[in-house]
Amino acid sequence: MPYLYRAPGPQKHPVPKDARATHSSGQSFEQLRQECVQKGILFEDADFPADSSSLFYSERPQIPFVWKRPGEIVENPEFILGGATRTDICQGELGDCWLLAAIASLTLNEKALVRVVPQDQSFGPGYAGIFHFQFWQHSEWLDVVIDDRLPTFRDRLIFLHSADHREFWSALLEKAYAKLSGSYEALKGGSAIEAMEDFTGGVAETFATKEAPENFYEILEKALKRGSLVGCSIDIRNATESEARTPFGLIKGHAYSVTGIDQVNFQGRNVELIRVRNPWGQVEWNGSWSDSSSEWLSVGPAEQKRLCHTSLDDGEFWMAFRDFKTHFDKVEICNLTPDALEEDAVHKWEVTVHQGSWVRGSTAGGCRNFLDTFWTNPQIKLSLIEKDEGQEDCTFLVALMQKDRRKLKRFGANMLTIGYAIYQSPRKDEHLNKDFFRYHASQARSKTFINLREVSDRFQLPPGEYILIPSTFEPHQEADFCLRIFTEKKIITQDMDGDVNIDLPEPPKPTPAGQETDEQLQFRALFEQVAGEDVEVTAEKLEYVLNAVLQKKKDVKFKKLSLISCKNIISLMDVSFQIHGQK
Repeated sequence: MPYLYRAPGPQKHPVPKDARATHSSGQSFEQLRQECVQKGILFEDADFPADSSSLFYSERPQIPFVWKRPGEIVENPEFILGGATRTDICQGELGDCWLLAAIASLTLNEKALVRVVPQDQSFGPGYAGIFHFQFWQHSEWLDVVIDDRLPTFRDRLIFLHSADHREFWSALLEKAYAKLSGSYEALKGGSAIEAMEDFTGGVAETFATKEAPENFYEILEKALKRGSLVGCSIDIRNATESEARTPFGLIKGHAYSVTGIDQVNFQGRNVELIRVRNPWGQVEWNGSWSDSSSEWLSVGPAEQKRLCHTSLDDGEFWMAFRDFKTHFDKVEICNLTPDALEEDAVHKWEVTVHQGSWVRGSTAGGCRNFLDTFWTNPQIKLSLIEKDEGQEDCTFLVALMQKDRRKLKRFGANMLTIGYAIYQSPRKDEHLNKDFFRYHASQARSKTFINLREVSDRFQLPPGEYILIPSTFEPHQEADFCLRIFTEKKIITQDMDGDVNIDLPEPPKPTPAGQETDEQLQFRALFEQVAGEDVEVTAEKLEYVLNAVLQKKKDVKFKKLSLISCKNIISLMDVSFQIHGQK
């Protein structure tokens, strides 16, 4: 059956009942709102202040921003006006088209939308200048609270805005996601699938259109029916091609949303069509089946109405599916469950989550190319016990995600190149050493090592015990990661890192007071200056102190310590099991 995605109706997918409150006060959204109502004040979020620190970290604003609440911009503002739809997504002066494409896709799935954008808030009774949104992060849902002060210039929103200037849900959602990421600038550049996962907790799947399966149309049709979020883009060969316009009106290196798929009878034959949206809210495809193309003259008014065809320059357009495969290079699908889109059956999935870290000098071993260190990576043992129904193998999906890289951009962190390998396990409950990997090949591995936030692949292996090794491509690169393993049948997993024994020398004892060298006294003075009266340091301050001291040591060769290394140092010294790193 042809399918045009109008109504949501996604497959049921597991979401947690409650999201964790993240405000530094420890109070929930409702507690903060009630407190403001009782005091007769409008909420001001100290965690994400209305100043330049929330906007940019590497540049100064080119224009004078003025933070204003919606009621100071327009009369009678509305949170949602006439329903939250994809036409509410218009890009501003920020390079976050990837996020906007994901938000536009989110509006097609009502159940997912009301999870991310709770309906218990408005500018009506109970308004206190406070709003909240919920995002999935590393296997848990977070409730992110913001105030409604938005950056403006001449009484117009600078960044994401709705086509109707009285509506503010999309601008406030962008602000909440900026807070989650550390700043608005941190949202520059990305992949739509990243935000799609944060909106659903789903599983990513990527297709190269030129190498897609023969039933690619059916795959996309099924994805939209299941409530999956779908995006697409055109690759660029170099930076100069970014946002270059093709002769057909398409933008290279730009994120689009796929919002519908259908067939139309044209001159006695069925033509497969696909509907795509540009988050700019303008600039459209101008080829066959575009808004004003001659093909629509052969389609009756009723059929045009069914397809919601208009000639408005609103950024959304139809195109022939064959043209779509020719002109677009990549399609990203965020599935709400790991079910294969090539199959008809919907399965029940078990999920196992492992949180871990790659730490320089300990567990950051790099890929198998670096045999001397590869064995030091985290190792997770999988026991595949039950075969799939009517099959000889066990199906499972592995999704490896590097954590907080966008939040750490202000400290120079970029996406690392990551992947994983799976080995048949010898019958030993111990961390495998270098010799094992010298003589044994992997049974399966990620298709590629790539610098995306998440790498995911589907596998089928016979029942047995396996060792899964997540790693960065290069050794000595530090990051935290979240590893999700989805299986149709229950499996047993075991973290093997507790068995790693690394002999380290006994650390030297502190020099007694009064016997410190001049160098040690200078170090102490620098520490006291940075730490202040409470004699406590954040990871950022520790990074500054240690690098300042080590640079003066002529007998020590070292690479500059990273922020993550300093976070790990603090967490190791924290007897209360609380990490005092960046909040």
